[in-house]
Amino acid sequence: SSNFEILSFLCISRGGYLLPGMLVPGPVPLEHEVVHLFTELRNPLLRYVSGLGLPSADGEEIVQEVFLALFQHLRQGKPRTNLKGWVFRVGHNLALKRRMRNGRYERSYAADLEPSEPLAPDLNPEEHFAGIQHREKLLAMIETLPELDRCCLYLRAEGLRYRQIAEILEISLGGVAELLGRTLARLHRVEGYSR
Repeated sequence: SSNFEILSFLCISRGGYLLPGMLVPGPVPLEHEVVHLFTELRNPLLRYVSGLGLPSADGEEIVQEVFLALFQHLRQGKPRTNLKGWVFRVGHNLALKRRMRNGRYERSYAADLEPSEPLAPDLNPEEHFAGIQHREKLLAMIETLPELDRCCLYLRAEGLRYRQIAEILEISLGGVAELLGRTLARLHRVEGYSR
């Protein structure tokens, strides 16, 4: 048993389905590492590229292209450092290229990307409606932000660190801090006016 690694979650990707695996000797195969990263990062990446103004179908294609590129990147023995940042950087670049090719910008927060859970389960209908209105006001304000500010905010909302955001957007750490500070101040002003 010392020759085996016990894997709590191992999947094999087959035809778009994930099939549970079993104990395997040695290190986790490359395919399983990519499937694990896909499981972890698919939804955050899809939210991000959709926030860049892509239709949902294009966003799904970008996500698939990113993870195919990740598989190729790892198979070629390229660096494994900061794979989350790598995934978002490649997704960012592919999304911008696709948007330029499409020649249009879609509204960032499509209905099919809305959260599936209610704002709070214990709200009465009036409070729920007020919460929806407040959310819409914040989203409308976010839509008015310059694209770089929006990208910075979306990446931070997906849990990326300042250094990762700086690499993805090709700006300085100070630039990330400045953009986020300015954006958060605007959000707080909208927050203050809506109460």
